[in-house]
Order: sequence, then C-alpha cells, then structure tokens
Amino acid sequence: MTTWPLAPRSLTLSIGALSALAGVMLAASPAAAQSPKIEDVCVQVAKHFLMTETVHTGVVQAFPDLKPPGARLTYSTRDGTEPKDMVDTISCEFRNTAAPFELQRFCLSSTCYAADERNNENRRRFEEVRILLQRGGL
Repeated sequence: MTTWPLAPRSLTLSIGALSALAGVMLAASPAAAQSPKIEDVCVQVAKHFLMTETVHTGVVQAFPDLKPPGARLTYSTRDGTEPKDMVDTISCEFRNTAAPFELQRFCLSSTCYAADERNNENRRRFEEVRILLQRGGL
C-alpha cells in the first residue's frame, strides 16, 4: 500500500483555497450586493427627473421610520461642487422602505410631483419617473 503523506495537506489547502475563492465570488455577485437604501432611490429619482447620469449629493437625510418613509438631500449636477455649496434640494416619499419602494411623491425645491397632482404636466413627470424606477426594479 502506498501512502502519500502530502495528500491530506494538499487537499486541505485546495479546499481552503476553493472556499476563499467562492467567498470572493459570492461577495462580488449582484445578488450579494446590498439592497439600495431609501436615500439611494431618491438620488435615482433626481437622476431620472433631471435626465443626467451624475448627481453629486451634499447633505442627505433619510426617514425610513416615518409614514410615508422618505429622504431629503441637497444635490448638484456640476462636477467639483462642494457639498456646502449645494443648494438644490429634492425630497422623496415612498410606500415601502425596500424594493419595490413605490414612489408616492417627490419635490424639487418647492415644486412637487405626485400621482394626484392637479397640474397635468407635473403629474406626467411623476408618472415618467415612477415608471423608470419600476423598470430598474426599484
């Protein structure tokens, strides 16, 4: 009978290496990624409404424990703007604190957009943003 004194150790190292690799792959997979927070979804609302890929945030406040849950933040679409210089604001209200968040209302500065908005143009803008969020699984 032949014995291989290194076989068990090699096997242990190989199993350990595979376990580590599997852990890295799992952590990098989209399913293992953290769910978006309510403030992240509000940034998405701003991106959709402003039709821009980049929104820089300043002060961010989240209120997931309020009814309806929501978030408010200052933002800028200009690169290099210091957070203290960001004066544009957006606030968002949702039905849920996790996906599907179901946007209920959002306001940029003093103009608000909602499904029950009297102003047809503002109601239309709300529906456009709501649909874009749904398409993104939010």
